[in-house]
This record gives sequence, C-alpha cells and structure tokens, in this order.
Amino acid sequence: MSLQRRKSTKDTKQKISPFKDYWQKNNYIILITGLIFIIIGYILMAQDPWYNPLSLSVSPIVLLIAYLIIIPLSIIFTKKNSKKNTIS
Repeated sequence: MSLQRRKSTKDTKQKISPFKDYWQKNNYIILITGLIFIIIGYILMAQDPWYNPLSLSVSPIVLLIAYLIIIPLSIIFTKKNSKKNTIS
C-alpha cells in the first residue's frame, strides 16, 4: 500500500498580499483624471497651425500638470483612517 501524505497547514494557507487594499476608488478616480488631462494636452498640442499659442504654451503646461502632479498624486494618495486609538 502506498502511504498518503497529508498536506501541511502551510501548504493550504493562501498568501495575502500586503498591497491588496492599496489602490482604492479614490486612487483610480485621480488616475483617470490624470489620463484625461494627458489626452486633452495632446489634443491641444495637435491643433493647427503649429505656432498657435494654444499648442505652444497651454498644452505643455497641461501635460506637466498631468505627468508631474496628478499621476504621482494618484500613486501616493492614501485615505487616512478616521478610527483613533482611545484608552478606556
């Protein structure tokens, strides 16, 4: 007869990622807002003629705001817990 090996409890437990709750709804909203700003910036840059002030000055400002502020903000932003430790 063959011996059956029992699975240890270590094998049956699933590993839980510490990052599973990192991206929340607010992070996705900020990220989508950043992507919308990027799309608007490139649309403004594509306006004719090429020497248009809209495509030369406004579009790079919109793209800088999107790339340097909004997208990193969506990565860094975390919601603070309103629960406070109270001593009873």
